[in-house]
Amino acid sequence: MLYRTFGKTGQKVSILGFGCMRLPIIGGNPERINEPLATEMLHYAIEHGVNYIDTAYPYHGLDATQGGRSEIFVGNVLKEGYRDQVYLSTKLPSWNIEKKEDFNYYLDMQLKRLQTDSIDFYLLHGLGNNTWSNLKELEVLEFLDSALEDGRIKYAGFSYHDEVELFKEIVDSYNWSFALIQYNYMDENFQAGKDGLDYIASRDIGAAIMEPLRGGCLTNNIPPDVQAIWDKSTVKRSPTEWALRFLWDQGEVNVVLSGMSKMEQVVENIRIADEGKANSLTSEDINLIQEAKDTYTERIHVSCTRCNYCMPCPNGVDIPANLNLLNDLYIYQNMEKPSGSYRFLKAKDVDASACDDCSECEKKCTQDIPIRKYLKEVVETFEKG
Repeated sequence: MLYRTFGKTGQKVSILGFGCMRLPIIGGNPERINEPLATEMLHYAIEHGVNYIDTAYPYHGLDATQGGRSEIFVGNVLKEGYRDQVYLSTKLPSWNIEKKEDFNYYLDMQLKRLQTDSIDFYLLHGLGNNTWSNLKELEVLEFLDSALEDGRIKYAGFSYHDEVELFKEIVDSYNWSFALIQYNYMDENFQAGKDGLDYIASRDIGAAIMEPLRGGCLTNNIPPDVQAIWDKSTVKRSPTEWALRFLWDQGEVNVVLSGMSKMEQVVENIRIADEGKANSLTSEDINLIQEAKDTYTERIHVSCTRCNYCMPCPNGVDIPANLNLLNDLYIYQNMEKPSGSYRFLKAKDVDASACDDCSECEKKCTQDIPIRKYLKEVVETFEKG
């Protein structure tokens, strides 16, 4: 296993982190973790050098507002002599915070669920414009100061799902130790993206990466024309290896979180991580990755640039996010990830079904996109049956 210094923390973290959001389950029920198999997987990872274990309050729950089973499972596994071998990371459920007292309520609950006195890397989960505004108003930064001072957490960070301008504002608002962003070779210009990665690196803030395989889109149901690109390489690598090596080739990336659900994935990812040195890809490798990206991009269904001129929608629809789901479906030919994302939008009441055909968005769209037509397609695609 290779290790990198996690920004200003000075801690050496494995370049592969174990994300405990997609553990193997029984009967399709996210709350029923296959504990014998998941335990074997986590033990194997730790025993082979993985020292960054990531979970969160809602993982393996029925919805984001309720506590899931992941923290409880992780706590039970680590108490078996493994806690001192790893850095433990979990996240405050930002969307559940309604008053100041909630900060301590959730942190203390998470410490009990994880059966530990201190959380190594504690994040504000899923920051965006709405959650950040609310947390700031409730003085979340003062809460982090107090939790750091009394030792309940060792380092403070945040995970992020919004535009890069807000990302930079949040970065500049506090002495963060690390940040968790979505990044892969298809998402260099999505959310924080490459610009955000460089921004935190310039400030010596640790960089953790989520969605390295875009929820499996870059590894499952590979289109023949994309596979033909990988096959041109003289060095034979799986689609998983191409995606992970793209990230580890960048020295600014400290740890890549993979949500593994099969033992085969754990074994493969650890094998790949042994080769994950910075600047180890050749120019030919980098050109192949760009060619694969271009081939995927040609499948874009909606020419939305996410400029947000169509926003706000009078009925609360997150128009760019909904249109992006159609692109995910057409580009990757995989329903699983966009369907899950649509359920998340629906839970937040910003899904396409709220559109009342008013046409205000189309009057403001600089790309002349027939937005209403595509929003209807979103509903027909993701709400059928």
